[in-house]
Amino acid sequence: MYKLYTRPGSGGFVVEAALTLAKAPFEQINVPKSDRPDPAFLAISPLNQVPVLTLPDGSSLTESAAICILLAERHPRAGLAPAADAPARADFLRWMAFMSSALYPAVLRFYYAPRYTVDADGAKAVKQAAVAEMDRGFAVVDAALRGRDWLAGEAMSVADIYLAMLVAWHPDSGKARTAWPDIERLWAKLREHPLMKTLNASHEMWPG
Repeated sequence: MYKLYTRPGSGGFVVEAALTLAKAPFEQINVPKSDRPDPAFLAISPLNQVPVLTLPDGSSLTESAAICILLAERHPRAGLAPAADAPARADFLRWMAFMSSALYPAVLRFYYAPRYTVDADGAKAVKQAAVAEMDRGFAVVDAALRGRDWLAGEAMSVADIYLAMLVAWHPDSGKARTAWPDIERLWAKLREHPLMKTLNASHEMWPG
């Protein structure tokens, strides 16, 4: 059985979705925010971050994108990603890497701005730069979605859920829904997905 270390509103949202779609049994452990984390948790998450997924063999994996890719590989029948030999697999890997390296870090810089400057008055500038970086990244994804229903292939994948999670974290949700119409089109479909509705009830990623 898997163990998912998470907390509401975190990147654990997409991992919980992936595990549920895969019908993979898992134990969910909510980790409270703390400046003095449990040493046992630090042993599996050295940066004191969630989500962490402990695998059935006892090893643990951090980074939500990596966790989702692994789950897609281990549960191929769940359709979490295009098959390894499908042409759309390249798009899936591209966008998972892009979102985790360009968009997710920008989100973190906005919400945890003091971590990214040694200037006591520098947090505002960090936040402004983070929003600009988010906006550039979402514009790239929005352009890629033009004329397509999903980021990778002809069916929903965990990449689409990952995108919905990230755009829900944009500090200006009104802008997110108007500036990037193709992302909004995808996001609107996911807001009506029964599983996303269930998860959103506990994670409160977007208004119900």
